[in-house]
Amino acid sequence: MVDRNLQNFYGRLGRIDSIHQAGGGFEAEGTLGMSFYNARRRRRTRRVGILGPLVVVAMSVVALKSTVHATIGADLYEKRVAALGEGTAVEKAGAYVLQADPLTLAISGKIRDILN
Repeated sequence: MVDRNLQNFYGRLGRIDSIHQAGGGFEAEGTLGMSFYNARRRRRTRRVGILGPLVVVAMSVVALKSTVHATIGADLYEKRVAALGEGTAVEKAGAYVLQADPLTLAISGKIRDILN
């Protein structure tokens, strides 16, 4: 004779075993179970804010100024910046930004050494 309760019991055991093999089941509090190892962790992201992009833009402007200064020469560069300073308010602001500062001159000297 077949005991229907016994079949039901083994059926439940089979389902529990298949769930455990798939990584499921219960975990006691305070233990490092499957949920700890399989959990998707959020990546730590550094918050750059506005400072990071501003630094990149400033470095790009200095690199561009230095390259142009090294390529066309100091005299012609100063003449073009002076001509730009005589224009509208936007051109005057551009002339102020494009003035040859000590960092631009130092990088321009290094670029000039590489080009020659």
